[in-house]
This record gives sequence, structure tokens and C-alpha cells, in this order.
Amino acid sequence: MRSEKEISHQDKIVMLGSCFAENIGQELIRNKFNIDLNPFGMLYNPVSVGQSVEALIENKTFGEPDVFFDKGVYQSFFHHGKFASPEKKTFFENINESAVYSSRYLRKATNLIITFGTAYVYRYKKTGQIVSNCHRIPSSEFERFRLTVSEIVSLWKDVITRLRTINPAINILFTVSPIRHLRDGLHDNQLSKSTLLLAIDELKKEYPFADYFPSYEIMLDDLRDYRFYDEDMLHPSPSAIKYIWDRFGEAYFSEQTKATNKEWAKISQALLHRPFDVETEEHKHFLKQTLLKIEGFRHKYPYIYCDGEIRRLKENLL
Repeated sequence: MRSEKEISHQDKIVMLGSCFAENIGQELIRNKFNIDLNPFGMLYNPVSVGQSVEALIENKTFGEPDVFFDKGVYQSFFHHGKFASPEKKTFFENINESAVYSSRYLRKATNLIITFGTAYVYRYKKTGQIVSNCHRIPSSEFERFRLTVSEIVSLWKDVITRLRTINPAINILFTVSPIRHLRDGLHDNQLSKSTLLLAIDELKKEYPFADYFPSYEIMLDDLRDYRFYDEDMLHPSPSAIKYIWDRFGEAYFSEQTKATNKEWAKISQALLHRPFDVETEEHKHFLKQTLLKIEGFRHKYPYIYCDGEIRRLKENLL
């Protein structure tokens, strides 16, 4: 399953979407890829993901009309609950710093990776806004419905047109989360995932710079056994995530990129070492050798950011 499009450590990647986007995003981060992961927190439906991309395109700054105070914290329908804060000033600083950074990053990005989780959306009755997260507000205050294929395609054609205006060279990689939304019911979950797959297929046909990675199909067809699910029987287990990550690498990584990953894995393993006594000469020698290895790695791959690891090693040697 080799794609014509490659992803390397020299790319700048923006990743938006569901908790499965977090799973693969964290693997990319661990392997030292240059990635901006979910600047609005986890997002699940195509409208919310599209709204987030448009907010970054517009350099949107969030203000009073975009937030609400509920259950002791400030929140936003554009953002995941991880941004919630009891302090208004802190809340605005966090969401706007993230938006400003990501807006600039998107303009230089080579790849936008999108993971859709569900075609079902919740529209807030008071404002008509389709929300990214209901934040435990009573369901009676929302209208729930499933998007159609044509609605998703139309929305994303507009998003892609605007995106390529500010970044004409960006590539887009779509995927559908393998995590089932069983609160929708088994049948409705299948209808939802099918809607997403059909919409992505239409977009892929329309745009030669768009690609699709079959994470959903890998989970259901290659790993069709409940031992590959976590305890909740919904989320992929660590071994399933690793399997899908390996398939992702087979599709998008060159042999050089794979070799770089292996080089960093050895250094990363050394950085995880925890001795019984940090004051021994043996441990200090180990740190010095690790520092030499990581400095050599940085010299070999100057486009990979290692300054944080080097700084911590030097601090431990003081």
C-alpha cells in the first residue's frame, strides 16, 4: 500500500481531527516530525474541522462572543474541553496563542492531515452554530443530525479553495477514525462512516494533491479481533495503534525516513534510561555519550529540532 506522496522529517505538518488523530500525531511527534497537532483540541465532524481550518486561514482572534461560562469554567464551542479554564484571561490567552501560532504554521505547511470521526453534528439551537463539542450542556439545547455526502463535499471544496489560496503547495491527507461511535447505534455508526468515506472519495477524485489513508479499513479488516481493542472495546489498543502506524510508514515514508526513525529510536531509548544513582561516574559517562550521539544526529539532520533534549542533557551534567 505504497502512496505516490511521501512524508518526511523536512515537511511541516498540520494535523486536525479526532482522538485517533492524536494517536498518530503523537507517533509523529515521538519520531521527531515537525507537526502542529490539533490546535483546537480534538475535533470529530467535518464541519467543525472545516471551521477550524477557516479560522486559521482568517487569522481569527477569539473574543467575548465566542465563549461562554458554565459549571465554573470558560469554554468555547470551537474548542475541545482541554482548553477550559476558570480564569477568563488564561482561557483567552491559551486559545488565541494556539490560533496565532497555528495560523502562521499553516501558511508554511507542506501537509494537512485530516481525520474525520463522525458525520453526525450538533447544532446549538440558540445560535445555529454547529459545535465542535457540547461540553455537557443538556442535549435538549442542540439539534442532532447526520451530514450528507454532498454537504461535506461542498463545504470542503470551499475550505480547500481558500486553503490553497494562502498555501498553494499544501497537500491534504484524509483518513477516517477507526473508533466506532456506538452511542449512535451500530447501524447509524456504519451509515456515518460510510458517509465520510464517500465524501472523501469525491474530494480525492477532485483534487490530485489529496490522498486517503485507510486507517478505518485496516482496523476493521486487518485487525478484526477484539484483542486489538482497548478495555472500552471501542478504541484501538496500543498494539493496534502500532500496527496502523507501521502501515502508515509503509505508505508514506521513504527508506531514508524509516532509517532516520530507527536512528532516533535508539537515542530516544537512551533518553528514557533512569539510573538508580544519578551521581555515579558511570551514569555521567552514559549522559556524555548520549549527548554526543544526539549532537551528531542534529548535525546530520539539521532540520530536526533536538535543542530541548540537548539542553536537558547538559543540565543533568552540571
